Amino acid sequence: MYGSYSGRRWGVRVAAVGAALLLAGCSSEGDGDGSADQSPVKQQPKGSDPYWVNPEGNAAKQVASYAKEGDDEKAGLIRKIAEQPTAEWIGPENAEAQAKGFTEAAQKADRDALLVLYNIPHRDCGQFSKGGAADGNAYRAWVDEIAKGIGDRPATVILEPDAVLHLVQNCTPEEFHEERYDLLKGAIKRLKQQPKAKVYLDAGNAGWKTPDALFEPLQWAGVAEADGFSVNVSNFQTTEASKDFGKKLSPKIGNKPFVIDTSRNGNGPYTEGDPEENWCNPPGRALGEAPTTKTGDELVDAFLWIKRPGESDGDCKGGPKAGEWYPEYALELARNAK
Repeated sequence: MYGSYSGRRWGVRVAAVGAALLLAGCSSEGDGDGSADQSPVKQQPKGSDPYWVNPEGNAAKQVASYAKEGDDEKAGLIRKIAEQPTAEWIGPENAEAQAKGFTEAAQKADRDALLVLYNIPHRDCGQFSKGGAADGNAYRAWVDEIAKGIGDRPATVILEPDAVLHLVQNCTPEEFHEERYDLLKGAIKRLKQQPKAKVYLDAGNAGWKTPDALFEPLQWAGVAEADGFSVNVSNFQTTEASKDFGKKLSPKIGNKPFVIDTSRNGNGPYTEGDPEENWCNPPGRALGEAPTTKTGDELVDAFLWIKRPGESDGDCKGGPKAGEWYPEYALELARNAK
């Protein structure tokens, strides 16, 4: 349902990030032809937004492409996305190199990496982002690689969007429930061995299940050992609805804080059409609040862009496969932003 991994060549991409940072470090603000839309994307102020902006992200590349074509209007719209930190979804191959590359690049920019782990076996209940690790042992090895790649560098990890929720919904076969709880608990334990890693276990979104149906499964999945939980990942529920959902859930799991994905919730959820697919590239949506740790609420650790705006939810409503860049949708999100 959520995938932002689309089979891309991760080793090449991480290497390109390093090269881009070196080039940016060697360039002065006076370089170039004077076009604002051709300047490299910059990091946000660390005091309110400590997360890393990837200068080689899809949105940044699209800005450069539109600027080269002379389309300053579109370049300016996509820049709304390119200049905000978005999460890096770790792919199934070369996981250690990916985690190391992203965290090293973030550290060089004096920022924290924001990572998503989305590879649980039997992922996404056979929907657009189905797949995941071949089995439990493969998943444990994958998590171990990522932990080694993070090392002693700062990283915030969003752990397995929908993995717990799909157990509550029973769309994951019953025979895999116990294993999934064990895998999630083990992943939290392993990642927390890294001294500067924060882990937020995903808890679904305000449009799905009530907190009463989720708090025990989250406990079984090891949320007590996590730094908190995440809500609204890749979804469109409003920030206020997400806050309300999180605040009802938090007291039932040790008053854990939470983070909210605000990447595409500026206009709230889509309520027309097939309710089974109104989450997939819905029209008329908008970018939400910019990422920040200054949320004004002690229980809300951050507003984050966990889903990368402009990447497809799946091959529905004219969109490409899950995780692939969808420039038309990115433009719509940016145009509709308040």
